[in-house]
Amino acid sequence: MSDAKTGFDVNALVQAIPYARFLGITVDQRGNEITTVLHFSQQLIGNPVLPALHGGTIGAFLETTAVAQLAFEFAGAGNGKVVLPKPIGLTIDYLRSGKPVDTYGRAEITKQGRRVATVRAEAWQDDRSRPIAAAHGHFLLQAVDDAAAS
Repeated sequence: MSDAKTGFDVNALVQAIPYARFLGITVDQRGNEITTVLHFSQQLIGNPVLPALHGGTIGAFLETTAVAQLAFEFAGAGNGKVVLPKPIGLTIDYLRSGKPVDTYGRAEITKQGRRVATVRAEAWQDDRSRPIAAAHGHFLLQAVDDAAAS
C-alpha cells in the first residue's frame, strides 16, 4: 500500500469537478480502495413513468468513476500535483434500469501504457453482482512534466 495513495483525498478531487458535484457524486475511500457513490436525487430521473435514472447520468457517473480511479492510482506520481486523464473513447453497456436509489461504482485499470490507460467500470445499486451498467474506456494520461509545459 502506497503512502501517497492513502494520503490522497480523491473525494476532494471529484468535488472540484463541477458536473460531478452537480450530480451528487462522492467517493468512499477506504485504504487503497475507492467506491464512487451517486446519491439519488429527483433531478437524476430520466423516465418518470418507471421511474428510472437518466442514461446520461449513469454514463457520466461511470466516466467519473474511471477518472477517479486513474487519479487515485497515479496520485503519488506527480509530487502532489494531480493531472486528470482525458477520455479518448467510452462505451457504456446499459444492463438494466437504474432505480431511484443510491448507485455505487468501481473501476479497474485493465491495461496501462505510458500515454493511454484502459479502464473497466461497473455501476450497481442493491446487489453488486447485478450491475445496472458497465463501461469500457480509454483515457489519455498526461505526464505532470507535460502538463507544466502546456
